[in-house]
Amino acid sequence: MSPAPFSPAALERYLGAVHGGRVTNVRVAPLAGGRQGDKGYGYGIPLRLDYELEGAPRRAVLESVRPGPFGHEHMADRAQLMLWAHDAFGRLPRHVASLDVGAVRRGGALVPLGDAEELFMLAQFVEGREYADDLIRLRASGAAGEADFARADALCDYLAEIHRAPGADPGLYARRIRELLGHGECIFGVVDSYPAGALDAALQEIERRCLAWRWKLKTRTQRLRQVHGDFHPWNILFREGTDFTALDRSRGEWGEAADDVCCLTLNYLFFSLQRSGRLEGDFERLFRGFWERYLERSGDAELVEVAAPFFAFRALVMANPVWYPALEPALRGKILRFASSVLDAPRFEPARANAYCGA
Repeated sequence: MSPAPFSPAALERYLGAVHGGRVTNVRVAPLAGGRQGDKGYGYGIPLRLDYELEGAPRRAVLESVRPGPFGHEHMADRAQLMLWAHDAFGRLPRHVASLDVGAVRRGGALVPLGDAEELFMLAQFVEGREYADDLIRLRASGAAGEADFARADALCDYLAEIHRAPGADPGLYARRIRELLGHGECIFGVVDSYPAGALDAALQEIERRCLAWRWKLKTRTQRLRQVHGDFHPWNILFREGTDFTALDRSRGEWGEAADDVCCLTLNYLFFSLQRSGRLEGDFERLFRGFWERYLERSGDAELVEVAAPFFAFRALVMANPVWYPALEPALRGKILRFASSVLDAPRFEPARANAYCGA
């Protein structure tokens, strides 16, 4: 973050709110030292603040984190570091104390947050029914109507459209692939949530294969695209016909298009496996139709070459007893076989979905 927002006038008001007293004569200067000397890169530029509180001289340091790599690309990343530091500094013996953590408003005002225990978001309310309701109905009946295929086409076209927007920072692609494995909500975190037992060897093998895929994918930075990041049937609300709203995009604005496509289409396989033990009937038509339409509309022939670890991530969620406690063990086995099989294949072939499952 540039020092520009931290003008003496803005800091005077902010420091007065923090201390609960009158602050005057604020002076700001970059803090010299090792972080700006021999060290080639620093996460931020600390500023020394000299000021008077009710006439008495005081001194403090204002720290910020600059946008950039190392997991600092998004404002939320940088906010996380600042909130953690404020909470943790004072708990370590002989460590400098944090006086407050604050935010810069769009107009330049500085807002104290030091007393905050949790952050929250207020979002728009929209009417609709979860797309999962459609799949649950199809699982019971096995018969899809024209409206079901129209909705799948609408979702496909939506993804093809948002994925047309390229990202400008190649480092975000490498980060997305790295976090596909290491993020607490992704492969390693999901695997760690499994109960210890009979599946340990299979899970360890899936992890090993996913690590190899990271090295295959992380240099394909030209594939960085606008993504939703968690495009599953519970995050899609439909109203009449094909009118829908997406909810709860996750883990960054930019990433790999395969993440969204695999997240949604694996549900057609998942619900069909629950119905009949294999992908067949209208669920197969939805699954294969979605892939064919997406590849045609997007022109992204590479998608089938990069899909495997994203399928593995979603399969690990579906096979996990934490997320789906009532799933039959045989079905868990088919889903994990699907993950292992697609990781072994050089490219994903939608027509071989049953073969990947051993169904």
